[in-house]
Amino acid sequence: MTVLDETHDPALSSWVESANGHPDFPIQNLPIGLFVPAAGGEPRPGIAIGEMVLELAALGHDDNSLDALLAGGAAVRASLRRRASALLASNSNARPFLHTAERCALLLPATIGDYTDFYAGIHHARNVGALFRPDDPLLPNYKHVPIGYHGRASSIVSSGAPVHRPSGQTRPPDAAAPQFGRSLRLDYELELGIWIGPGNALGTPIPIDAAGDHIAGYCLLNDWSARDIQAWEYQPLGPFLAKNFMTSVSPWIISPEALAPFRIAQPPRPEGDPEPLAYLREADGGCYAIDLEVLIHTARMRDSGAAPF
Repeated sequence: MTVLDETHDPALSSWVESANGHPDFPIQNLPIGLFVPAAGGEPRPGIAIGEMVLELAALGHDDNSLDALLAGGAAVRASLRRRASALLASNSNARPFLHTAERCALLLPATIGDYTDFYAGIHHARNVGALFRPDDPLLPNYKHVPIGYHGRASSIVSSGAPVHRPSGQTRPPDAAAPQFGRSLRLDYELELGIWIGPGNALGTPIPIDAAGDHIAGYCLLNDWSARDIQAWEYQPLGPFLAKNFMTSVSPWIISPEALAPFRIAQPPRPEGDPEPLAYLREADGGCYAIDLEVLIHTARMRDSGAAPF
């Protein structure tokens, strides 16, 4: 882990004791989100630190929304991060602004004006494609152009919200006609969510080398799918009711600054793969060394005392 500034120092500790050695929210992370304290009141922005949440009001942030902060760009984020790090490292006078996280209600962190789902992982594309095209799962355009679709922004919820099993048309392989009913093949997909901050004027493209300047942060995302409904309705226009009934995101946004030490060079493309067209070719491309993990813990497993799988 490379130390880029004082906020990344692995030896840095906090007066919030639960943050020291915390697997998710040490003082080196400092993700932002929106929460309601146990005592109630209006939603307010906060920072996850160990098992606690620090109100951004402790840093003089008087806006009950994170929208302007996310739209402000890298300089605004970096300034907030450095001030928060210094406060949590040395100034315990901020204790009145501290809340126990498990007693807070964690909300969607920001207003979502639009939502696009990209088919970014080739292993994922092959696995899902095999459900519908076993003999040729990867479509011919996959290695040339970003594949995605616009989802339903209004059905994005914060992690932990109840899942409502959708209904729709399906046509089982042995049926002569479609039928209507509740989905029997509900699926989930762990994905990386990317929050876009500064925008652009309609019809004004963002050059690939400037794209990173518009990323405000990252989160975990669960893309729920009704696969039996999808198999029947997606021809020819793609996802519809099977894919837009619910998408859940983690309530904390991790900034690009927090992930900067984990930035690595982009691995070379496999031999024989086509090179991207010029407008998709980043001069100084890179990626993050991130492992994503899924743990499954069903009601039956919980009742029996079994550990998550």
